Amino acid sequence: MLPEIPQSLYYLLSAVLFTVGAVGVITRRNAIVIFMCIELMLNAVNLSFITSGNFLNSLDGTIFVIFIMAVAAAEAAVGLGIFVLIFRLKGTVHVDEFNLLKG
Repeated sequence: MLPEIPQSLYYLLSAVLFTVGAVGVITRRNAIVIFMCIELMLNAVNLSFITSGNFLNSLDGTIFVIFIMAVAAAEAAVGLGIFVLIFRLKGTVHVDEFNLLKG
């Protein structure tokens, strides 16, 4: 029988994943890498919701995760489409090298 992993370790892992994602959003210049870091942050929140739901013996955390995953899938489809369009127009996806408001 496997030993039970404490709930605090799940929250610690979630915090580490969220921190890595937040640092990636702040420090990176490539829009696709920033997008992947945002997805990493969403997955950290999902882990936290699943841990809370499991601890409270409730399906509420799982229901929230399903909705978050649906929104993340739609975000990925729309976001990658926007990145392809920006790359075709400007030739780069570095966020500091293009400004779409200038025209």
